[in-house]
Amino acid sequence: MDHVVSGRFKLGRKIGSGSFGELYLGVNIQNGEEVAIKLESVKTKHPQLHYESKIYMLLQGGTGIPNLKWFGVEAEYNVMVIDLLGPSLEDLFNYCNRKFTLKTVLMLADQLINRVEYMHSRGFLHRDIKPDNFLMGLGRKANQQCLCHRLRACQKV
Repeated sequence: MDHVVSGRFKLGRKIGSGSFGELYLGVNIQNGEEVAIKLESVKTKHPQLHYESKIYMLLQGGTGIPNLKWFGVEAEYNVMVIDLLGPSLEDLFNYCNRKFTLKTVLMLADQLINRVEYMHSRGFLHRDIKPDNFLMGLGRKANQQCLCHRLRACQKV
């Protein structure tokens, strides 16, 4: 049986999990676009997904901010659908034997500074800046390269 979220997003295989719940690959059945679908039990003691979705909404349109496709409750889960992203900077660093060229470091630093400045301009602090929380873009977003991720660590100031 296929699970469909919001009548539009087909739930695929599990691609990750963490304190927030589980992350699945999904497909928009209207246009074939691959997406990421986060599921969090509505019974969790410390729900985070609704807060994270609000942050995505407030930061929408900024370069390097994944698009929020949908947020809501389905069955026993809070569900958030966002752009599917690629590997983290930490993953890439490990893949490159923990060595980046100076050019790569400078290009990434420029992008990271721009992403953080954008969040600050919108009144947010990202309280967990580390290579694991910046992911590379895929497909149409590949040219944006470094994208902010795990925005639940953001705090309005």
